[in-house]
Amino acid sequence: MLYEDLNDPTGIGLLTFDEDPGYFLSTVRPLVGEAFSGLRFREEFTMLGRTYSMGYEADLEEALITRPKARLCSPELPWAVWYPLRRSGSFETLPENDKRAVLSEHGAIGHAFGKAGVAHDVRLACHGLSKDDNDFVIGLLGANLHPLSAVVQRMRKTRQTSTYLARLGPFFVGRARWQAPPA
Repeated sequence: MLYEDLNDPTGIGLLTFDEDPGYFLSTVRPLVGEAFSGLRFREEFTMLGRTYSMGYEADLEEALITRPKARLCSPELPWAVWYPLRRSGSFETLPENDKRAVLSEHGAIGHAFGKAGVAHDVRLACHGLSKDDNDFVIGLLGANLHPLSAVVQRMRKTRQTSTYLARLGPFFVGRARWQAPPA
């Protein structure tokens, strides 16, 4: 995807994905170096992650590959809000039942927006892949920007966000200028 950066009139965002991490070095790096050499690099918006399983998915290929690709390449979802986050250490010390309750509250909001068809997510784990030691990169995708902002607003009131996040953002907000065709 090539995004127009809503907060920077001369800015763009480039989102690439592949199952082989070598692709980012062998293919993306030379392309970016040549095609975008005149642009200012915004290091704070460099986000790298991998899809992951929650443990209850019936179809792992659908959850890890097919669904994220379909969402990213959907012309019906041109708006995006991308951001990294890091949980506080205290979340990791919670008993498993408490962790599930915290995550369930948070997930119910995302599920409601998804079921209504106004916001869809792409969640990436980035443990050990981020220079800032983030835990996740979240992409919220939709036909319109307002519901994506509303998801963030609603989630601010959850225990996960209000109590167990050490860091959230920066937020990249963009609209797709070009998307790869759906597979």
